[in-house]
Amino acid sequence: MFERISMIGLGYIGLPTAALFAAYDTKVIGVDVSPHVVETINAGKIHFVEPELDGIVHKAVSSGWLRATLIPEAADAFIIAVPTPFKEGYEPDLSYVHSAATMIAPVLKKGDLVILESTSPIGATDQMAAWLAIARPDLSFPQDSGNEADVQVAHCPERVLPGRVVRELVENDRIIGGMSERASEMAVAMYKKVVRGECVITDARTAEMCKLTENSSRDVQIAFANELSIICDKFGIDVWELISLANRHPRVNILQPGAGVGGHCIAVDPWFIVASAPNEAKLIRAAREGNDAKPDWVLGKGRDAILEVLSRDPSCTMADIKIACLGLTFKPDIDDLRESPALQITTEFGKLGCQVLAVEPHIEALPPSLNSLPVTLTSLEVALETANVICVLVKHSAFAGMVDRLPAGTRLIDVVGLHANPLNH
Repeated sequence: MFERISMIGLGYIGLPTAALFAAYDTKVIGVDVSPHVVETINAGKIHFVEPELDGIVHKAVSSGWLRATLIPEAADAFIIAVPTPFKEGYEPDLSYVHSAATMIAPVLKKGDLVILESTSPIGATDQMAAWLAIARPDLSFPQDSGNEADVQVAHCPERVLPGRVVRELVENDRIIGGMSERASEMAVAMYKKVVRGECVITDARTAEMCKLTENSSRDVQIAFANELSIICDKFGIDVWELISLANRHPRVNILQPGAGVGGHCIAVDPWFIVASAPNEAKLIRAAREGNDAKPDWVLGKGRDAILEVLSRDPSCTMADIKIACLGLTFKPDIDDLRESPALQITTEFGKLGCQVLAVEPHIEALPPSLNSLPVTLTSLEVALETANVICVLVKHSAFAGMVDRLPAGTRLIDVVGLHANPLNH
């Protein structure tokens, strides 16, 4: 049924998905608006870090099962995996989905399946189908023709963890939200080419809400942990020890606090629910606002540490202070900087007038947002030897044992529990 699949968007989700279908001997045409991305993939390489992906892409391209292009071509199924950010006021921005629908509309034909994988606000799949219907009045779609539609449409959100995307795309269950029974059946048949988990069928709106619910649940739980860390700091209590003790209760599972919440999912998706139900989503809004405020709290701890250093040496000025920010990515052991609270904190430290030493072992150059600031990308060794203040923002494996190597007099701010006994995690 699906001899050719077109993947629209070749980013952190689109490329691994395309590569896996290609690995199972399905012709895949990857489409992206970036010439650099297209050229990189057609050379058998990848443009971001994800374990196992480079070998799969290289083999898929070399064997002819995967090819990237800037312009959509005819296929049997189209999977849209493009960004869905929010606009000012946290209103969902569906412009990328609209662009993707406009791109594929000219090459749609009877019997095709269109799947929206992008995490989306409730009703986005219906809206995409409406855009397709406007662009192709000669074809019928499920909002009008149901199971008899020429082109079927479904929403099937991804639910994978960066750093484990390849494995989880295969192993995790998938939520299949068709706009018709026929759409769901077609989507299940397609995903079963690669998915070993269960494909669970529901309607499109429930599938959209399911992904938002998963990430909002995590956000609320993280907000609780982050709030605990602030309260514990006030009373001189080690929050990581506290959480390890509380988690010994058989029905308690508190998450770990950090510098905030980042990434394109947990830091964004709850706002889609808030935007859709602003009067009802009170807890979800409070959690999101609390997590968004955590970087400011970390900055306050950093400023206090700098003032402490300055008070110890009257000859020292702000320009003499070196503060090391350990980690820039939004979570450990990846290279993804999207919505990263660590990057936000590092940027704000750079505006204070002190020297900022950024330590990020997973990137080779600082992002452009830091170019105008006194921020230098450096090694962990240099940071430990020269910094007055060390601020641990991401719990990278490369930082293990770092606390024991701190020179005497160095001020440590550890907001991720790097100092904690591993047995407590």
